[in-house]
Amino acid sequence: MILLADTHLLLWTALKPQLLSQKARDLIESEVNEPTFSVASLWEISIKRAQGREDFQVDPRRLRRGLIENDWREISINDEHAIVAGGLPPIHKDPFDRMLVAQAMVEGAKLLTVDSQLARYGSPVLRV
Repeated sequence: MILLADTHLLLWTALKPQLLSQKARDLIESEVNEPTFSVASLWEISIKRAQGREDFQVDPRRLRRGLIENDWREISINDEHAIVAGGLPPIHKDPFDRMLVAQAMVEGAKLLTVDSQLARYGSPVLRV
């Protein structure tokens, strides 16, 4: 199964793995699953880091390199992702999260999150 980590889960995986639930850890570490991350998360981290957000103070280049070195696959943003994101119901207003939901839908992935509001999108989202 393709697992797309939302931005917070991605940060926790790389920097604070003790914050991950056992369920999230088991899914990510399972050899049958393919952990992935989105360039949308790198974009979000870059913007929020520049705004001085405490919880986003990580170098996105180093984060990306570390993820790739640990066999995570990167998903770029394409036209289909953008179109699907624009057509999502307004359950969640954050454009980064909406893009992640759209990417999960288009790529046939499960979006892993701790966000209960994001989980309201249903089947492409898995709350862990």
